[in-house]
Amino acid sequence: MGPRRAGVLAAEQVIRPHIRRTPVVSVEAADLGLAHDAPVVFKLEQLQHSGSFKARGALYNVLTQDIPPAGVVAASGGNHGAALAFAAQKAGVPCTIFVFTHTPEAKADRIRSYGASVYPVAESFDDLMAQTHRHVHETGALLVHAYSQPGTLAVLGTVALEFMEQAELDTLLVATGGGGLIGGMAAYVEDRARIISVEPAEAPTLHRALAAGHPVPTPAGGSAADSLGPGQIGALMIPIAQAHIDDAVTVTEAAIRDAWHLLWTQLRLAVEPGGAVALAALTSGAYTTKAGERVGVLLCGANTGIVSVPD
Repeated sequence: MGPRRAGVLAAEQVIRPHIRRTPVVSVEAADLGLAHDAPVVFKLEQLQHSGSFKARGALYNVLTQDIPPAGVVAASGGNHGAALAFAAQKAGVPCTIFVFTHTPEAKADRIRSYGASVYPVAESFDDLMAQTHRHVHETGALLVHAYSQPGTLAVLGTVALEFMEQAELDTLLVATGGGGLIGGMAAYVEDRARIISVEPAEAPTLHRALAAGHPVPTPAGGSAADSLGPGQIGALMIPIAQAHIDDAVTVTEAAIRDAWHLLWTQLRLAVEPGGAVALAALTSGAYTTKAGERVGVLLCGANTGIVSVPD
């Protein structure tokens, strides 16, 4: 067992009493319009506390670190902020979240619902982080990063730990933004299954980083930018990606919206656009399956206003 996988197992012991073991559902490929000869297995991580997988990392950080009187602070497009606000509420500590000025109001409202203070302050990720660091300097609050911390990477591997226990899988399709989720999952899976990164074509952070051999600034756009457009992949996951991620594919905005629509119309699963990105690789043909391949698709988040659920 590699040291990174051992770290996932250790993090799982810390987090297990505090998170949901989200369910899986097996769907016939024909119901998704696919010609594939094996069912597709979805892991419904959008049912996690706060509406996304990010609750795992937020809870782990709050549980394992000394929290100063000023509480915790984060920069977020929405989901990490909601997760940290949820964790802070559970721990009874103050929470401040700096978000983009274009963060969807449904996500800002979700953060506020957990009692956190929300400040829309910036258009770019660099400016957002600068404001967050300024708050840390002025107040002494603990900064909890969304993805680029060793403990966060380890605990996000618990998504793969559960998925691999719940279903026999040859391949996992995972949406990538900052890379914490897929990095942690790949660290746990190692070479026991194929890991495929799926990114919006308008925010290909990992795709560009793998081509360059290191993180590179990457502009983000499209409907999934608030959850999958961090501006740059996390440096900690690059060696994991190079060792254990088998491919990095991109999907168009149209493909994301088609997959988003399909999840609602065929399965009555309401996710945010970023939550549909992994499925879009299958339905658009960006990832082509082999005969008999057992494919798992992670649905990672559902912080969307009900009015925006597709008809």
